[in-house]
Amino acid sequence: MEFSIKQSSPEKQRCGCVVVGVYENGKLSAPAQLLDKSAAHQLSDLVARGDMSGKAGTTLMLHHVSSIAAERVLLVGLGKAGEFASKQFIDVLRSTMSALQKTACKDASLYLADLPVKGRDVAWKIMQSVLIAAESGYRSDQLKSKPADAPKLRKILLGCNGKPDSKAQTALSQASAIAHGMKLTKDLGNLPGNICTPAYLADQAKTLAKQRKLKATVLEEKDMQKLGMHSLLSVTRGSRQPAKLITLEYSGGAKKQKPVVLVGKGITFDSGGISLKPGAEMDEMKYDMCGAASVLGTMQAIAEMGLKLNVVAVIPSCENMPDGAASKPGDIVKSMSGQSIEILNTDAEGRLILCDALTYTARFAPDTVVDIATLTGACVIALGHVATGLFSNDDKLARELLDAGDYSYDRAWHMPLWEDYQQQLDSNFADMQNIGGRAAGSITAACFLSRFAKDYRWAHLDIAGTAWKSGKEKGSTGRPVPLLAQYLIHRAQTAK
Repeated sequence: MEFSIKQSSPEKQRCGCVVVGVYENGKLSAPAQLLDKSAAHQLSDLVARGDMSGKAGTTLMLHHVSSIAAERVLLVGLGKAGEFASKQFIDVLRSTMSALQKTACKDASLYLADLPVKGRDVAWKIMQSVLIAAESGYRSDQLKSKPADAPKLRKILLGCNGKPDSKAQTALSQASAIAHGMKLTKDLGNLPGNICTPAYLADQAKTLAKQRKLKATVLEEKDMQKLGMHSLLSVTRGSRQPAKLITLEYSGGAKKQKPVVLVGKGITFDSGGISLKPGAEMDEMKYDMCGAASVLGTMQAIAEMGLKLNVVAVIPSCENMPDGAASKPGDIVKSMSGQSIEILNTDAEGRLILCDALTYTARFAPDTVVDIATLTGACVIALGHVATGLFSNDDKLARELLDAGDYSYDRAWHMPLWEDYQQQLDSNFADMQNIGGRAAGSITAACFLSRFAKDYRWAHLDIAGTAWKSGKEKGSTGRPVPLLAQYLIHRAQTAK
């Protein structure tokens, strides 16, 4: 989908559909008033008759409105003007794109970015318009014998009253890059485990490196063995697919600038191992590599933006399968850090690969490290499918990530990482055990990781509840690419 922004008048815009808003009290938005004037008050007459209530998210499609250049006019309800805030704006955009995707129009002009939204600037409204429009056109049916017809809507113009400044143009290009990164993340997440293997992820990283001039390195199991990554290798023992440790380096900043490192959990399928998961919905464990997918999507986005920042991606990837060689509950392994781990549950495997990746990450002398993982079902119980769980050993870093999530509307919630929880990981036989019991499961998982991230500023994003949807809308969401990209945009703006 192509996006553009320009100063224009809605009644003169030649396109498949022009979109304007109507408030709940019947008041037309400024662009709607311009259309109404040209159309001899046809719009206000419709509203007066009750054909458009203006209730938030309602839509009314009009065809061949007199004296209007567009083929169609879409009226979208904005709700009460005094209550028009972030959620209402996003709901309006989703209703708009749902209505447009049901038509045959190939291009549309949206006159929504000038609408006043509480606490939000024009750049935010542009970004959300692009991301939601791109989301509406996303399909994942390439493996079907007869894929559905591609969406007809190909071009979106964001119309505005004044001439868009450089900030607006930058917001448009950055949002387009984020949308492309989210598409890559969704594509990888939605692939089945028999296609998206660790080797496939490694190949995708190499392809991305060639396209975006990044440096790609892939370590094999023999390399990990030499490095002492016995915790990571313990997870892959039951699989026939060889594990990979993938790194991508983006050098957009000065050579002396310490990098931000993104560590993505890449379990391409998680059966639970010997601690086998229940069969129901186990197919969704193909999404256990969404942390890795989001890191690759973020790297694509920042490379497309050309951010002046140094960023490294580290992706430990393998399968977790049951087999005669698989790790057993009670096994003890030594991590790359030298710390020993008693494996009480083989289904708590994400932390076992991430801990070695976090130790490996230290060789890049990072300024900041953020790991992203579909780590715990406990996080879903705590936060549902709305917010990502955020843990950090640095409150300033946590605040930066929270702010990035709020701005991108890819929100996170700061969870505690207090020393009081660490004792739940005590083991009689090793330095620690890999689970801390049912209570505070997402917190003790983060506590486990914190033991391997003491040498740098670190944050952990538990995306188990936000990386994908189940049921009728099953599919990868592309989160938290917007949060990560926005965080890195801010870092680039403030980098020395």
